[in-house]
Amino acid sequence: MKVLFIGGTGVISSACASLAISKGIDLTLLNRGISVRPPAAGAHLLKADIHDTAAVHDALADEFFDVVVDWIAYTPIDIQKDFDLFKGKTGQYIFISSASAYQTPPANLPIRESTPLENSFWAYSRNKIACEEMLLQEYRKDKFPFTIVRPSHTYDQTLVPVEGGYTVIDRMLRGKPVIVHGDGTSIWTLTHSSDFAKGFVGLLGNAHAIGEVFHITSDEWLTWNQIYQSLATAAGVIPKLVHVPSDLIAAYNSRIGDSLLGDKSHSAIFDNSKIKQVVPEFSASIPFCRGAQEIIAWHRSDPSRQKINSEFDNMCDILLENYSKAWPDKG
Repeated sequence: MKVLFIGGTGVISSACASLAISKGIDLTLLNRGISVRPPAAGAHLLKADIHDTAAVHDALADEFFDVVVDWIAYTPIDIQKDFDLFKGKTGQYIFISSASAYQTPPANLPIRESTPLENSFWAYSRNKIACEEMLLQEYRKDKFPFTIVRPSHTYDQTLVPVEGGYTVIDRMLRGKPVIVHGDGTSIWTLTHSSDFAKGFVGLLGNAHAIGEVFHITSDEWLTWNQIYQSLATAAGVIPKLVHVPSDLIAAYNSRIGDSLLGDKSHSAIFDNSKIKQVVPEFSASIPFCRGAQEIIAWHRSDPSRQKINSEFDNMCDILLENYSKAWPDKG
């Protein structure tokens, strides 16, 4: 099976690329070749910017792929570009959407693939919804063979899956207070990239996936308090967690606010029955307590990986100082 990944060196796509190759899939990666992650061993490499149409045409040379996966499509313009490139040149086109496209906040839990798509808080999510609508229209019109995959919060050892990244770990190690949005009790789902890959690779070339939508997540549910505590435990510290309303955090940083109000401040529990039915071998087996240990070990193995975001660090200090003045018992 010949598969093309557009991108293929990200947190999620790297794990999927490695697993696909291990299963004997003939994998080609099309990207600019500037990622900090090396391409999966055994993949064919094509260097081109997907937004440079002429360069992409030259790189692909009208080659037919059984499956095309676009890991870096975010807007309807990107989807139209892929229509123009791959109509009649692939047996399956997989669009990577987002679980943040689901109704926010969800009216019912668990979230299923049939949950309505609606997010008035986050433009990123609305763009993903618009992309999905384009694919549905093209399927109805010309039977364009799409599959939509909606990852939720997926991480690997390189990614500290909380706002601020390694800066949060650094604050913990220095005994500084760490901001947790809300009261920290909303329920969240974190999925290790290698677990996600098991479900995703099973969809490649799968006839039961054409015209269908899937999310692929862990079945482990965690509160945000537990997520921060797991990271602290792995780092060998007792954290000082300060709970701050999400809308107040948003007032200090609109980018973080969009992600919180449009996604992370609401509980997210997923029903994975559909992916398990189509890919019976899928099961998420890595709990976050183990994932947190991998994250801390990876960052400690090379000091250059311990990158501090001074802007985020300063914002936390200012917010917490003001918050403690207004509510002394909270800070």
